[in-house]
Amino acid sequence: MTTESPVDQLLRLRQHQRDGHRSPHKPLLALLALGRLATTGSSALTWSEVEEHLADLIAEFGTGSGTSRTQSAAYPFTRLRSDGVWTLDRDVPMDLVGPLRAGVTGRLDSVLEAQLAQDPAVLSACAQSLALSQFPVDVAHDVLAAVGIDWVIAGDAQLTPNERRRDPVWRRQVLQAWDGSCAFCGFDGQIAGSPVGIEAAHVRWFAFGGPDTLDNGLALCMLHHKLFDRGVLGLDDSSAIRVSAVYSARTEAGRAVYDLHGRVLTPRPGTAVPAPQHVAWHGAEVFRGNALVA
Repeated sequence: MTTESPVDQLLRLRQHQRDGHRSPHKPLLALLALGRLATTGSSALTWSEVEEHLADLIAEFGTGSGTSRTQSAAYPFTRLRSDGVWTLDRDVPMDLVGPLRAGVTGRLDSVLEAQLAQDPAVLSACAQSLALSQFPVDVAHDVLAAVGIDWVIAGDAQLTPNERRRDPVWRRQVLQAWDGSCAFCGFDGQIAGSPVGIEAAHVRWFAFGGPDTLDNGLALCMLHHKLFDRGVLGLDDSSAIRVSAVYSARTEAGRAVYDLHGRVLTPRPGTAVPAPQHVAWHGAEVFRGNALVA
């Protein structure tokens, strides 16, 4: 009988997806603890100091919900215990905020913490794997920076034999299908004939079952790729661009994003627009709030 190691238990948090719905609350708390461990040598986080930071992470990188910021933070802080990787210094009921305010401290399991502290390479691999399992690479960078782990992700975290591999030719196919130009703004800069600043974006994220197919891809400039993955930009069922009402800007350059709202994608003949099921997933799991009123 194989005994699961503490690190295996931590990485199992990657599997906490249900029917493609995002629920990054526990991984975000685990990443926050990993960041604390990497910078201080201890993963200990008192509720009073982590409440606002964790709530900010969930608000920025999680999905919208009807619960309060504090309640959203209390869920993973109490529930992560059930995964065998997190402990509290006293027994408190699940989900209740009041008892947490009595000075409760949480930390990674002692055996896990010791193993990670002893080998920074393992800590790095765990952090990268968790972040990449929940977010696209560009957003994973932002998450790791937000929790105080600033190393660069060079590519996918190490995969186990049964995990999906990305199609190495998908990026090139997407860029070719959209003529090497941003599907949203039309930017088509090149260096020596090769697109520069243009990236292939999954509509339904790869980590959440998004296929490497042309009807799940868009060529986007780096700015609009980031805004698309952060839920500022989206699509409706008629392939028109949506701009989230939570986005705001004051300068002319920032306000140019508003002008994208309602613009219909115009691919070259033969290029597939994103499939309805992928657009619907992005709208439910990534797009933030309501769209601007036309």
